Amino acid sequence: MHKLDVCGLSCPFPVIEVKKALEAGQLPLEVTVDAGAPRDNIKRFAKTSGLKIKEQAGQPGTFVLVLSKE
Repeated sequence: MHKLDVCGLSCPFPVIEVKKALEAGQLPLEVTVDAGAPRDNIKRFAKTSGLKIKEQAGQPGTFVLVLSKE
């Protein structure tokens, strides 16, 4: 599983980094993200890209999103 930490990046950079990873064929992808807009934007991007999303709580204030085709 590929891992990507986009905590601390302001929008739109978290989505840009996820898009780059996906274009490089890094699936499944585990993304650690801050709560709030970055999390929502990544989830929306993944959904429109036809990916499945599993969400877990990470460290306080973060979430782990697992993006996959299945």
